[in-house]
Amino acid sequence: MLNQLFDLARPALLAFDPERAHTMSIEALERGLHPRDTSPDEPSLAQTIAGLAFPNPIGIAAGFDKDARVPDAVLGMGCGFAEIGTVTPLAQEGNAKPRVFRLIRDRAVINRLGFNNQGHAAALGRLKARKAAGRVGIVGVNIGANKDTADRTGDYVAGLETFYDVADYFTVNISSPNTPGLRDLQAPAALDELLARVMAARAARVQAGARMRPIVVKIAPDVAEADVPAIAERLLAHEVDLIAVSNTTLARDGLNDVAGGKEAGGLSGRPLFHRSTAMLARVYQATGGKVPLIGIGGVDSGATALAKIEAGASLVQLYTGLIYEGPGLIPRIKRHLADHVRVNGLKSISEVTGLRAQEWAQRPL
Repeated sequence: MLNQLFDLARPALLAFDPERAHTMSIEALERGLHPRDTSPDEPSLAQTIAGLAFPNPIGIAAGFDKDARVPDAVLGMGCGFAEIGTVTPLAQEGNAKPRVFRLIRDRAVINRLGFNNQGHAAALGRLKARKAAGRVGIVGVNIGANKDTADRTGDYVAGLETFYDVADYFTVNISSPNTPGLRDLQAPAALDELLARVMAARAARVQAGARMRPIVVKIAPDVAEADVPAIAERLLAHEVDLIAVSNTTLARDGLNDVAGGKEAGGLSGRPLFHRSTAMLARVYQATGGKVPLIGIGGVDSGATALAKIEAGASLVQLYTGLIYEGPGLIPRIKRHLADHVRVNGLKSISEVTGLRAQEWAQRPL
């Protein structure tokens, strides 16, 4: 019933300013006004990755819940995991408004938010309260750097240290196009310094008796094809636990809304699907399938989620697809994946990972 109500309300939400509509959606989730997927997940969708038991491979990407306001609502809608952030040490307003634009004909969004968030302290308080209440479910923390920081790498280390006791995993976000110079951290030398410090901070916590928290590195879809092997080599050398591919793109290929596409910022949604999936497959091949991947970009159906997995993903995240398809998208994707496993006589969705990686990797970006 609630899914039907959301379907009816979607045209009204699309009439609001995009950022205002998002705020309204978060407020509704905080009040418990969201559909709940109470049916148990199919065992075929469960996987243990980097020591974490995922009941299904579907999560919501960072940017949806920047300040850890609704992770349990996300899990309640049927996701196998939630990710909050990107969160920076100090609160920051982000870029000037308007800064979010819908391209409805393209089922896409352009944003230039710029890591707007309430800072570490606010998110930490909410996650501590969640833990104290005994709530369960995998919740990761996506960490970033303040725009005006003097030590970007230090901001990432601070994020890990601040949230270590309340995060199930960390995503090191070096791929947003909306913080000047941030993507420079993907260069091998800068990546070496960043990961050396982040991994050393984690090692210190583990040596002190804490549980090991997996580290995910999130890269951009706009990495030059020639640079993928070098980046993959550094990620393997530092033994990152997962790689997320990808963030939003600066490309504007094939848009129907040409005028809307002229807005600055990162493009997400359906037009990102091909580029991000081809990049995912390239990373899968460059790493030899040794590191589990999270596929992100243009997931708005069961078929697109399955394509991500076939291209090399073990887990899949979505966000823009929810804007256009509503929360009913989550159980629809899970049914599609479970049906695919059953019809093909498989035991687990993990058997699908990478089956079409070579095909996808050969497609032009």
